[in-house]
Amino acid sequence: MFKNYINQEEIIKSLQELIKIPSVYSKSKNPNEPFGENTVKALNYMLDLGNALGFKTKNIDNYCGYIECGSGDELIGIVGHLDIVPEGENWTYPPFEGQIVDNKIYGRGAIDDKGPVVASLYAMKAFIDYCNENSITLNKRIRLILGLNEENDWKCIEYYKEHEEIPSIGFSPDADFPCIYAEKGLISPFLLMDYSNYENKDIVLINIDCNNNPLNVVPKYCSCNLFIKNRIKITDVINFIKDFVSKNDFDINTEIISQNELKITSHGIQAHAAHPDLGINAISRLIILLDKLFKNYNIQIPIFNLFTQYIGLDIHGERLDINFPDESGELTLNVGQFGFERNDLKIGFNLRVPINTKFELVEEKFSLICKNFNNIYYGFTGKKTPLYVSKDSYLVKTLCQIYNETTNSNAIPIAIGGATYARAFDNFVSFGANLPGQKDMCHQTDEFISIDNLMLACDIYAKAIYNLCQ
Repeated sequence: MFKNYINQEEIIKSLQELIKIPSVYSKSKNPNEPFGENTVKALNYMLDLGNALGFKTKNIDNYCGYIECGSGDELIGIVGHLDIVPEGENWTYPPFEGQIVDNKIYGRGAIDDKGPVVASLYAMKAFIDYCNENSITLNKRIRLILGLNEENDWKCIEYYKEHEEIPSIGFSPDADFPCIYAEKGLISPFLLMDYSNYENKDIVLINIDCNNNPLNVVPKYCSCNLFIKNRIKITDVINFIKDFVSKNDFDINTEIISQNELKITSHGIQAHAAHPDLGINAISRLIILLDKLFKNYNIQIPIFNLFTQYIGLDIHGERLDINFPDESGELTLNVGQFGFERNDLKIGFNLRVPINTKFELVEEKFSLICKNFNNIYYGFTGKKTPLYVSKDSYLVKTLCQIYNETTNSNAIPIAIGGATYARAFDNFVSFGANLPGQKDMCHQTDEFISIDNLMLACDIYAKAIYNLCQ
């Protein structure tokens, strides 16, 4: 129906150009760049592309923007994002070139979420061209909303909702096909401990570098520096670490910086926090090692003791007794932050909570556990309530039917641990662009989207727009 109106060459070129913009969140001295210079560049690129395709566009104070077509009172929404997580290391192909290998476009953002956003834009174009050629009168508007802060704290979409029209129905192209009817809740607990009273010990933690932002990434790297006083041989510390690492199969190495300073570096595998089982958490392993090391020299660090007793390598919150699986799956726990905050040691977490589990239960468990340890404080940020739209709703049934008819499948709607912009609006769900059974490359090294899947998503999105406009 729409394939003849989809220009594969233009779609590929547009996605490649968008990938070349490293639109990672950054702090800017310019107040007109709330999420960094490169996020604004990505937004302006898409708005210029929308203009070139003949659509109405608007830059909303560099917080977000939109591209719109059609006419009428009712607004159909497609909401995606142009910001990306940091590229990480050890890419086979450059993360910001959009290189094509084996019919796949590689680059940070290829599947999350630049590829699906570009597919959505060209789906709008295919839909409009089809309507014009067949003299179909439109009585609804379609608006592609472009966020710039999805990977952090969603301030962009909050700004949009404060200043712009709210769509009546729609989807976010930022997850999986056939359709997502439920998304887990999100909450980000953190632990704090005043470390100033431990600076007179024989071994002192003096620096931590994890370079992991945001929390929704399984960290692949974390290092720290220790000051070791003369009464302890630095070689003995190294030998203890080597022995512990060998027994536990951790990828951790040491480097002597000076006579009294040792650097310890933990290596892991990056993944999306919604799928911690696909990664190896460098922070968790480093904290476990530090707890054992300090204890070996009769130094008790309460925040490390708590961590090893109640968290460790557990990715489902079983030790915390907060995992109560339901139809949306198990709770997942990612240790995403470790560092100093002034005189405090801080450990931060990203939890994906089953839809029937109340945040109050999670908060109560952290409160009870912290009472068992001296000098530890806790707090909670990043709360996002779960999304749930009935499987029998018009929206879910329509989108699933479109996917199944297009792919000759019989797939059913699913629940996920990821958080998409769909939960920012009523009567929205997430819809593609990962296919069932396909490995989720979001936030991973060598992120890619296959060209065939990109074109398939464009066709499906065009059909979805057509059906929602009826």
